[in-house]
Amino acid sequence: MNNLIYMDNAATTMVLPEVLDAMMPFYKDFYGNPSGSYSFAEISKNAINDSRKIIADTLNTMPHNIYFTNGGTESDNWALKSIADSYGKNYGHIITSKIEHHAILNTCNYLKKKNYDITYIDVDEFGIINLKQLENSIRNDTILISVMFANNETGVIQPIKEIGEIAKKHNIIFHTDAVAAYGHININVDEYNIDLLSVSGHKFHAPKGVGFLYVRDGIDITSFIHGGDQENKLRAGTENVAGIVGMGTACKIAYTDSDSKRNKELILREKLITRILKELPFSRLNGSLTNRLSSNVNFSFQFIESPSLMELLNEQGICASGGSACTSAITEPSHVLSAMGLPDDIASGALRLTFNSYTTEAEIDYICEMIIKDVNKLREMSSLYTFFIS
Repeated sequence: MNNLIYMDNAATTMVLPEVLDAMMPFYKDFYGNPSGSYSFAEISKNAINDSRKIIADTLNTMPHNIYFTNGGTESDNWALKSIADSYGKNYGHIITSKIEHHAILNTCNYLKKKNYDITYIDVDEFGIINLKQLENSIRNDTILISVMFANNETGVIQPIKEIGEIAKKHNIIFHTDAVAAYGHININVDEYNIDLLSVSGHKFHAPKGVGFLYVRDGIDITSFIHGGDQENKLRAGTENVAGIVGMGTACKIAYTDSDSKRNKELILREKLITRILKELPFSRLNGSLTNRLSSNVNFSFQFIESPSLMELLNEQGICASGGSACTSAITEPSHVLSAMGLPDDIASGALRLTFNSYTTEAEIDYICEMIIKDVNKLREMSSLYTFFIS
């Protein structure tokens, strides 16, 4: 099999042909600035509004609750900094988890330097947040709870509904980073009591450089980018019309026949997990077996290092990762796996495989064969492994 096999969809996805087709007219023909007062500009403005409605419908909310951004990192920054500014007034307490994306963790570090107090909640060995610890951490000055919907490294889905109920009971604003989850899970913001939600388009076959922030009515957010009156005067700058149209199209595709797509992914996921764990000793699945995204598998292989395995897989045409793409240059073990209690020698042998409904069973078979072959090859070169089995 000589064709490239892309198994890093948690890092980014290809732009679907239908998405690209929807975008192209707004580069070539309908290039008017949506803020213009003439009918040519109205075409761009209407296209933005159409996408806003498509996205709002997927969340069971209203179009005016959707604010377009350039992606998940901006949405996360906007949510946390805005709530801190509106409700904290230079002090206050924020609760998050130890397994968040660095867009949240580094924003919390920034806010901590601004005198905000941050509590980081633990997760168990399966990567699930400790709900009792979360509720016990709530204080009189707690202004925000921010917990990701699903983890970008392990695919583990958090108990968002229960977290939302806790936040609502204590009258605390609840934000969730849904970058890894949106497009893969049905999300009803009312059912989950979500006040703010961050999404990035390139995770579900939309282009890079576009995302959105959902904000519930009554939540007071401040402007993140100052300038013109775009996005209800809260996010200035000429809109990325083509990107927004592409994201709206990708949303529609993602949530059409979504159950069938997930069922296909579950079959592929089960085959991948079963074969690897059966045929490779000293390997483990990281995170809950069942409470995870249908398209995410994260293994650890003892006695090897992730970079060496990924190099071999790359030579065989397989694109995979050891964790988050945003931290690929970092050599330390994943902060997510460390939070789950994995020792460094196991966490350092992690491999994340993220696929989609376009992935074939033949590709999964080939990937299994190559992983088994490569891990065994690397172990044969390991003096620690040789000593261990002797």
